Amino acid sequence: WSFVVATITEIPPVAFLPNFVVQRKVLKPLRTQTGGTIMAGKLAVDRGWAINVGGGFHHCSSDKGGGFCAYADITLSIKFLFERVQGVSKATIIDLDAHQGNGHERDFMDDHRVYIMDVYNRYIYPGDGFAKRAIKRKVELEWGTEDTEYLQKVHTHVEGALNELKPDIIVYNAGTDILDGDPLGGLAISPQGIVKRDEIVFKAARSRRIPILMVTSGGYQKRTAQIIADSILNLHSLGLIDKELASSGAENPKVENMIRDTTKDLTNLS
Repeated sequence: WSFVVATITEIPPVAFLPNFVVQRKVLKPLRTQTGGTIMAGKLAVDRGWAINVGGGFHHCSSDKGGGFCAYADITLSIKFLFERVQGVSKATIIDLDAHQGNGHERDFMDDHRVYIMDVYNRYIYPGDGFAKRAIKRKVELEWGTEDTEYLQKVHTHVEGALNELKPDIIVYNAGTDILDGDPLGGLAISPQGIVKRDEIVFKAARSRRIPILMVTSGGYQKRTAQIIADSILNLHSLGLIDKELASSGAENPKVENMIRDTTKDLTNLS
């Protein structure tokens, strides 16, 4: 219903729009991104990595949307892999968006197949105490946390999480709302810090040969598009997102062009 979508997106005028307009202009793009996350999960298992430049709707659970999130794409992707893809029985969610990922946490509360690491600003939305019970490795940050402390904590806890349990797939929620000046994140991470953060996660996955799916989640400044593009190019230049494709035996002569085109599109968005 339009009213429900207005509540989820926190845009009150949406409640007064005809539902066919809301379906076409608001929900269809979100469904497309959700489908992208599900598809990217399968591609990650097949090829070692995949990035959905979108998705990461981590405030939506299987029965309730919220925080701009109308579909539980992380939950759906993991459940699809568990049910449809042979050899995938354990997953680790590394949620580095500035906000607590209460949606997937509620969905996997009692599911021991899913290990959740969440690093977030302790003072901002959603403050979901019940959902926190699902977090296996919880890192709560203070207002204005900067690069040095943040990157040290990310490195330590990513390594610790993956040493504690080696999953069959990593779902990496790579929100850029940690960026200094973001109106909703309340942290103070530099663009270079975000690029380094993504590098840390992909290196940890690569060193253990664990497939990784990255979604881009929150980020509420125009310059985040360029930062995502720079990060993808950095991962590519370091060989963290192309060598698995080549070693898989698939014919992939267009990988570099695909990455270059994607990052060009992201730059144009900014």
